Amino acid sequence: MKLRTVIEPLPLAERISYLTPVLLVGSCFASEVGAMFDEGKMNVMINPFGVLYNPVSVSSELEIIAERREFTIDDLHLYNNRYLSFYHDTGFSSTDPEVILRKINSTTNRAHQFLAEAEYLFVTFGTARVFRRLTDRSVVANCHKMPSSEFERELLTVEYIVELWTKLVGKLHRLNPNLRIFFTVSPVRHWKDGAHGNQVSKAIRMLAIDKLVKNNSILGYFPSYELLLDDLRDYRFYKDDLLHPSRKAIEYIWEFLTKTFFDPDTISLFREVSKVKSAMHHKLMGDIESDHRLFAESMLARIN
Repeated sequence: MKLRTVIEPLPLAERISYLTPVLLVGSCFASEVGAMFDEGKMNVMINPFGVLYNPVSVSSELEIIAERREFTIDDLHLYNNRYLSFYHDTGFSSTDPEVILRKINSTTNRAHQFLAEAEYLFVTFGTARVFRRLTDRSVVANCHKMPSSEFERELLTVEYIVELWTKLVGKLHRLNPNLRIFFTVSPVRHWKDGAHGNQVSKAIRMLAIDKLVKNNSILGYFPSYELLLDDLRDYRFYKDDLLHPSRKAIEYIWEFLTKTFFDPDTISLFREVSKVKSAMHHKLMGDIESDHRLFAESMLARIN
């Protein structure tokens, strides 16, 4: 008797190995999955501009990186004696404008070099809602705790997202013709918008991604949302807030990702690296030098 609907992974012909550069951008879910790549010491870059949620800000991030656009003090905003950028998250702010400009521009340069050589780009859309500044109508990546009276909230349309990202995909592939792009919808529930509002936002992102993928064979979709909502489908797989996926859910989604994108040798090596990392945190009992030496030698043998 079947007690749940299981989504089966479909392995790709071209797989990710330890030599494959992988860039992940978008919401906090992108950071969670990116951390799994990082735990295995893979060739990965995660959210260079910080956690960004809406499709417009993620698009702006990638466009700035692709163009290697240099920021000046005119691109910063001063609020509460701190200089900040509306293209970045709160980690990019400082009382000293030179400090934040160095961080922004050095991050952009590193990300540009990585993007130009990356083979996979994973994009996670966290919301279809954006905040626009009333002064110039620009979409911000983060409100930086500024008064809500300075912004207007807006729900993006499917058509707007598709048009924006169709242009961006062309620009990215002119920079890097070998880049493969996979979209995913964050399974995190935005309950502040209510149950219906959360689903409306999810639906807009899904429809936009579906149109983008159908119009371009080099684009793909990864079902992180469906894995949590239709496969696992249980509050046991959420954190205590009942909104964010739990560690066990992230691990399940990660295992599905590895079966889809990794070849068997990469999966085997990843598991071995994880065992070594776990052993490195092992606290040895006692102070017998020979035991310590044997442990160190066994770890070196596994690494080699």
